[in-house]
Amino acid sequence: AQEQLAKKCGTTKTYISRIENDASDIRLSTLMRIIREGLGGNLKLSVDI
Repeated sequence: AQEQLAKKCGTTKTYISRIENDASDIRLSTLMRIIREGLGGNLKLSVDI
């Protein structure tokens, strides 16, 4: 599953694994790309002040 996701997103299985295991910080733009390209979804972010 990690390898397929990585391929869809243009990244490596190792990077996906590091994200899943909290071993790597992730940029919001990268998370959005993984969700969009890898999972076919959209990220919605809400800020309440």
